[in-house]
Amino acid sequence: MNNTFSRVWEHAVVTGGAGFVGSHLCSALLDAGTDVTCVDDLSTGRPENMSEFRDRPGFTFIRANVAEPIPVDRQPDLVLHFASPASPADYLRLPLHTLEAGSLGTRNAVTLARGAGARFVLASTSEVYGDPQQHPQNERYWGNVNPVGPRSVYDEAKRFGEAFTTAEADHHGVDTAIVRLFNTYGPRMRGYDGRAVPTFVRQALAGEPLTVTGDGLQTRSLCYVDDTVRGILAVAAHGMRGPVNIGNPTEITMLELAQFVIDLTGSRSEIRFIERPTDDPAVRCPDITLARDKLQWDPVVPAEEGLRRTIEWFRAHRDG
Repeated sequence: MNNTFSRVWEHAVVTGGAGFVGSHLCSALLDAGTDVTCVDDLSTGRPENMSEFRDRPGFTFIRANVAEPIPVDRQPDLVLHFASPASPADYLRLPLHTLEAGSLGTRNAVTLARGAGARFVLASTSEVYGDPQQHPQNERYWGNVNPVGPRSVYDEAKRFGEAFTTAEADHHGVDTAIVRLFNTYGPRMRGYDGRAVPTFVRQALAGEPLTVTGDGLQTRSLCYVDDTVRGILAVAAHGMRGPVNIGNPTEITMLELAQFVIDLTGSRSEIRFIERPTDDPAVRCPDITLARDKLQWDPVVPAEEGLRRTIEWFRAHRDG
């Protein structure tokens, strides 16, 4: 179902706009007639993610670290804070950078929004639920997170970002929203970022074994990026504070996903089981009742269609 909420923005600042989800947000906003300033230090984002819109009227790119004050010349009416390493390979490689993006970066992005009187949307994550003991996870669940584990730099950065955003709304009246994104996939992902979909697709296209961790029975809920972006912009337009889950409530095991990718690519790859990472969640599934009731939002792209689009993009970008 398509959401019925829309709002015309004049100028949006998207931190992390050269990243996977951020670049799709930039595209969608430009298509809607919004001028966009993308702020990204390119530590995990890529210039090629902006190639389709880099020269479009109304688009500006600023290379900057959001841990420093955000250097924009024009006040926005929408700030979307999406700057952060988001894959295990990245945040394990850049732990302090990840913590700074979630803490100092959130502070600087909210400060920009507060000074401009702009709507602020924080990109949070299903990782705030940790290895959940509630299934599926709704927004009232507080989570089960290891604060000193290998994933903690990302989990706790996002949890802090949520706390800071909430405090700014409560104490300074900033118009804020929090979206918790679940396992988004699609074109512009990096083949070596460590997440399941790009890893499996890259391996299948190369004829390599697909590396499934543990017994492969752990589940994820995959949401195609177009659906995710539509949900994010619906939250921004509605005015709700959240947090609100944006994800697909249909679960799939990692073993099923690996076999699905093999079938869709026509690969002769085999499946190889490897050690499961520490603190890897056993289940991940959003309760999207809030998004359905308040936004009339539902994911509409079936897994087969989304994976086909993703596979075709990877075929055309074998160096991804």
